[in-house]
Amino acid sequence: MRTIRYTLLCLIAAIAVVCLSGCKSTQKVATVAAGEAKAHFDFFESIREQSFRFETLNARMNVEVKMPGKELSSRAELKMVRDSAFVLSVQPIMGIEVIRLEMDRDSIRFIDRMNKRYLAENYAQMKGQTPIVFNYNNLQSLFVNHLFFPGEESLTPALYNRFLLNQEGSSAEIKATDKSGLYYTFKADGEEKLLSTFITNREETMALEWLYSAFVLTEGQPFPTVMDVKLLDKGETKGGLKIQFTRIQTDIPVQVAGSIPDKYQRITLADLIKALQKNNE
Repeated sequence: MRTIRYTLLCLIAAIAVVCLSGCKSTQKVATVAAGEAKAHFDFFESIREQSFRFETLNARMNVEVKMPGKELSSRAELKMVRDSAFVLSVQPIMGIEVIRLEMDRDSIRFIDRMNKRYLAENYAQMKGQTPIVFNYNNLQSLFVNHLFFPGEESLTPALYNRFLLNQEGSSAEIKATDKSGLYYTFKADGEEKLLSTFITNREETMALEWLYSAFVLTEGQPFPTVMDVKLLDKGETKGGLKIQFTRIQTDIPVQVAGSIPDKYQRITLADLIKALQKNNE
């Protein structure tokens, strides 16, 4: 697959490459079965109006990495500046950073402090090494439980009619297709909280499943504190992440740029993938 599959690979690499052996409110929010169907426009307006709102996000979490024959875990910190920057810092012991993954609208940086090496490439350079066409906003949406239309910068009323909506059953099903032919299926409950995102190719041989659960009120807004992410190959799980948020703060100053010491060795995307494969043997 393209964008999302590669992004998940980088997130798994952020922990696996090094062989790593409080929410402000804890009020739980239940998922609600779908009731009477809403008009198409009203349904999507409700989803957009209830989307988790933030300008900056600072979160602590526990991350479990699951790969064939191997399970790893670590504490991590996630920082975001809305529509601008994404940082994942892996900190297994006492807040000491060993791996840092930074993304903005144009580029990616992967800093491996344990092995004193780093990757720095823009998305245009990556096109020569992988068929991925990266969209920063789609990645951001996955981590903050937003509905998105693939390839678009934001969800606007002009896009509502490009979704197929089925409100029969206990949850609403929302479908879309991107320009390359990938299929997207989102599910939402009766209060238009997003419960899952499923992305697959035309042949349905490769897929990404992103599940949201354990909603709590975070500064008055429902947010899923558990995200279960799986990469599927012909229906079989080939790897994934389980993310459990332990603290979420919004709209406070965050530092998103990390320094790279001069002595660190620069590596390529191919080097990073080889390192992940080696640790997966």
